[in-house]
Amino acid sequence: MKDKSGSAFFAHKKRKERLLDATEVRLLILRILETRPAHGYEIIKAIEELSRGEYAPSPSLIYPNLTLLEEMGYVTAKMEDNNKKNHWITAEGKDFLEQQQAQLESVIDRMQSLAVLANNRSLPEVQRAIHNMRTALNTRLSEENISQQSLYAIIDVLDEAAKKIERS
Repeated sequence: MKDKSGSAFFAHKKRKERLLDATEVRLLILRILETRPAHGYEIIKAIEELSRGEYAPSPSLIYPNLTLLEEMGYVTAKMEDNNKKNHWITAEGKDFLEQQQAQLESVIDRMQSLAVLANNRSLPEVQRAIHNMRTALNTRLSEENISQQSLYAIIDVLDEAAKKIERS
């Protein structure tokens, strides 16, 4: 949405933050391959399942890391009849994964926290409250001649609500 001057004053784009760095992605890939051989799409889905849909790595993150893991000798791959490249963890990959167990556990904990977030955010009462807040903000902030005093009051209410939620 734009005001008369053409500037975006309430444009909202849903943007997924980079949750994992490349090393962490490689650890998750190895963990998944430790349980079963998989192709890239299956690995993406397995990581997405860990976070209950809150995070899905892009193919541009997974496939180069699979290639690097192959070059490092941690993964081996074979083209299957269905024209998909299936990957397996090697003994070297298992050794590396074992050495990185503490970091892997930290990454898995982060993924599981996202799953808890998804569960709690999906409660009907929470969804209703978020919808009501978003609707009230959109209605009020879309007014053309909103005063600076009103904007400050809205900001204060939002900050106070955030503090109460943090401390609850």
